[in-house]
Amino acid sequence: MIKASSQNRFLMAFLGLAAVAAILWAVGHYSGAVISPGLMMAVRWAALVAVCGYAWARRSLTTWIFAGMLIGAEIGHDWPQQAVNLQVLSTIFLRLIKTIVAPLIFATLVVGIAGHSNLKQVGRMGIKALIYFEVITTFALLIGLAAIHLSQAGAGVTPPANAATAQVNAPAQKATDIILHSFPENIAKSVAEGQILQIVVFSVIFAIALAMLSDEKRRPMLSFCESLSEVMFKFTNIVMLFAPIGVAGAIAYTVGTMGFGVLVNLFKLLATLYAALVVFMTCVLLPVALIARVPVRRFVKAIAEPVSIAFATASSEAALPRAMESMEGLGVPRQIVAFVMPTGYSFNLDGSTLYLSLASMFVAQAAGIHLSFGQQLVMVFTLMLTSKGVAGVPRASLVILLGTAESFHLPAWPILIIMGIDQLMDMARTATNVLGNCLATAVVARWEGEFGKETPSPVVMEALAD
Repeated sequence: MIKASSQNRFLMAFLGLAAVAAILWAVGHYSGAVISPGLMMAVRWAALVAVCGYAWARRSLTTWIFAGMLIGAEIGHDWPQQAVNLQVLSTIFLRLIKTIVAPLIFATLVVGIAGHSNLKQVGRMGIKALIYFEVITTFALLIGLAAIHLSQAGAGVTPPANAATAQVNAPAQKATDIILHSFPENIAKSVAEGQILQIVVFSVIFAIALAMLSDEKRRPMLSFCESLSEVMFKFTNIVMLFAPIGVAGAIAYTVGTMGFGVLVNLFKLLATLYAALVVFMTCVLLPVALIARVPVRRFVKAIAEPVSIAFATASSEAALPRAMESMEGLGVPRQIVAFVMPTGYSFNLDGSTLYLSLASMFVAQAAGIHLSFGQQLVMVFTLMLTSKGVAGVPRASLVILLGTAESFHLPAWPILIIMGIDQLMDMARTATNVLGNCLATAVVARWEGEFGKETPSPVVMEALAD
């Protein structure tokens, strides 16, 4: 009772101080009254102190991450030059997370496949997951297309003075490149470069080979992988203690380098993307969750932390270990989480595919080029194919966007404009990617009749306990 009371007091203090800060800003902005910058800063920081008090009383990592986002935004606003240097904090966090991904995927996939020796289930899950991915990403593409048609965000954009000479350098992608990118030539190289799909392919083949051995030969490797997966989950728990600091550094850098004023320049495009993503979540993902009988409240609570990390860092990889833990804690068996989620990171990028259809039409609108409905459909299906299997490719969305623009004879200069706010757009589409892949694991588990039938490991339950 005392704990709940202190939480409420801190929360009410934060809301009250935030309201005072908003009123002072509105008075100074709209009435022309002179409001002391020092007073404004003092009120904002007092509100942040209240948030930290609430997070301390709540003792929830999700709350601390939210507090880190607010503190980072304030630091970026108040001291932009110093805030740029805080990117090192987010870089440290991302590097630590990247050390987890490869051994975690390898260990959990090997245990999930070879430990159960049920190769038919692996094939069945793969087919179901790929069908699900294709259907959902098609909806995402169509919603992005509809959204940009409604907002007409690209209409009336003035070309920059150097539009004729402006170029964006990105490697060209052929169909053969996309296919070859899925298969590792050197597993050490794949691990070093963070090529998730290649790690998944290697791990699946390794697990199938292990499952075909006699029990005497299989058991030592399985025991090693079981221990390795538990160690990596414990490693994740330790690294996640640094998450609020890493998130604060990422947000401080973003606001410090771009400022809040960047929202004004291309607000229409940003608003179109965010609105389209909200429509996609409420009109596609929510009905899917209800049809699959996924417990929505528990699901939302489970994904809050990994989605927050993805949004703040604009990195799906940063959220992967915690997302895997969260889904296992929700009741999805580890072998399903280990197979579906990493595969979805290459084939189920809902936010990115929605963004690509929206951005492609923005380019056409900005250039004043009319595309027929048939051409738009061809473009959508081209994006559906070319967006698969490129997770881990540097600036993958840019590569695909440039390739699409060239295929449909669209100029490159509008892409330069989009790049000005790409970080802010990337935050939203990355968070949607993580959310969509978390839901995919729950849906496949329900299709397999395995949802809620396996008790999460003690390490996972310890990590998720508030």
